[in-house]
Amino acid sequence: MDTHRQHPRHPQRLEILIVPEHVEGRDAAHLAEVAIRSAVVDATGETGASGYPRYAGGGMVADIDPETSTVEALLVDGSELDYGLSARVARPRGD
Repeated sequence: MDTHRQHPRHPQRLEILIVPEHVEGRDAAHLAEVAIRSAVVDATGETGASGYPRYAGGGMVADIDPETSTVEALLVDGSELDYGLSARVARPRGD
């Protein structure tokens, strides 16, 4: 099943913010202030192993649920996210 085709209106560009796990909320400005790393990622047109659209850019490759903006799978520079860190999704600043 090609999930990408089921979600033809998913965003083409998103920003992934890596924040300490204890950070709460989804306010993009606050998350940007506390992020230890971020990257703007573009839709690749592929569906990841998780079944969600794949995004890539800035050393990150992620499968993101377009309905909930939840990161379902993530590699940062080819590795899984370290314990104590969390990935959040926002619309890219300036878009």
